[in-house]
Amino acid sequence: MVSEKVMSAKPELDIAVGILVRDDHVLIAQRPAGKHMAGSWEFPGGKVESGETVAEALSRELQEELGIDVLVAESLMTHTHEYPDRIVHLKVYTVTEFIGEPAGLDNQALAWEPPESLMNKGLLPADEPIVAGLKEWFLTRFAS
Repeated sequence: MVSEKVMSAKPELDIAVGILVRDDHVLIAQRPAGKHMAGSWEFPGGKVESGETVAEALSRELQEELGIDVLVAESLMTHTHEYPDRIVHLKVYTVTEFIGEPAGLDNQALAWEPPESLMNKGLLPADEPIVAGLKEWFLTRFAS
């Protein structure tokens, strides 16, 4: 018996995610009209292109979306989330040093928020599990 290949496999995307940290706040961006899940809030970043490292994709995406240059980024976690139409593999970095003032170059709204308020902001479902890791990062980084 010959098995048929299922043609409805979901696309899988590697996504570089940057959590910009300033004092005790992090930057979130609202997905603009016309994008997948428009209106939801997310941590900035985007797709890792073929031939790119995650670090290269992170730097490129944050330059394109926010107009900043990343100086220091550290891996925080990886996380996979399955949406009805795609699977995303998030490679999450904290960005603690950068050059420039973030601006919404894709016409997206930006907001600096304390980590404890993030779950009330309407984050993308894929970004929600990142909040726990981020809160732990803040506790270890700023513990007295």
